Amino acid sequence: MKTSDFFYELPEELIAQTPAEPRDSSRLLIYDRKNKTITHKHFYDIVDYLHAGDVLVINNTKVLPVRLYGNKEKTNGKIEFLLLKRIDLKTWQVILKPGRIAKPGSKFHFGDRLSATVKDIIDGGMRVVEFEYDGVFEDILNDIGEMPLPHYIKKQIENKERYNTVYAEYNGSAAAPTAGLHFTKELMQKLRDKGVIFTEVLLHVGLGTFRPVKAEDITEHKMHSEYYEISADAAEEINRAKREGRRVIAVGTTSVRVLETCADADGMFKAGFGETDIFIYPGYKFKAVDGLITNFHLPESTLIMLVSAFMGREEALEMYKTAVKEKYRFFSFGDSTFII
Repeated sequence: MKTSDFFYELPEELIAQTPAEPRDSSRLLIYDRKNKTITHKHFYDIVDYLHAGDVLVINNTKVLPVRLYGNKEKTNGKIEFLLLKRIDLKTWQVILKPGRIAKPGSKFHFGDRLSATVKDIIDGGMRVVEFEYDGVFEDILNDIGEMPLPHYIKKQIENKERYNTVYAEYNGSAAAPTAGLHFTKELMQKLRDKGVIFTEVLLHVGLGTFRPVKAEDITEHKMHSEYYEISADAAEEINRAKREGRRVIAVGTTSVRVLETCADADGMFKAGFGETDIFIYPGYKFKAVDGLITNFHLPESTLIMLVSAFMGREEALEMYKTAVKEKYRFFSFGDSTFII
């Protein structure tokens, strides 16, 4: 199967530059896999399409404002850091540019409260750096950092929390699990009142999410690795739903990756954590997921391949064609789909 098999035409004006306000006012395309029908709604209407006993699996990761701009010590050369993965209290893997001024031993300053020294160069030109700072690292990032918005969003958002879900809890992502951005606390309470169950898992989203598939044959693509956790309580909640024949619905492709990584051959779960590099594309047999809430994804991306695996490639491309025709908003700040 070729990467080009997952291409579709998208007018640039349909790439959302700002999030919908309020969150749940975004549009919602509902796709029924059994009947191959499309219904156009708004996200707050999802209450009508979820049932008592449904388990919504949400990713409670949190994005920090990890894009930093600073200067090289002595030469004052400008540098941009993007923090990707925390190794220990003060050490991170980062992408930075320009790389030519960031050799091992180079030191950079980000204002008066934060500095970093390059310790090593690793795969893909990434650096391992050690930070020095006074105070609480996360507080400093919140003061001076920018949210790591995708390249197709041209302007920073004023409210940094708008690039996090309302249930974000654990710091560690370089990108938001954007399917969850549509939920408000009020909508979640309505769903709970109806008997819908929210279960939390964790997957720290890496920038590999946005890495293009360059291989012509998709099976030759090397998938990025991301840290995940599933608790004993979450595993048991999902297992109970499976045993009782209730639906398990993933909120976002990140939740799918956790569920399909952790499920055994019978679709049952146990607590665990680790790194997953699972790559889901057509031909994959899902073990755990009965429904999927997700945004519209980039052409030829691993994410549209995952969606195609879940609903069929031709069906996915036809759904996207309809969304373009109906002028849905695409990508991270765009509208949503509910595939049932």
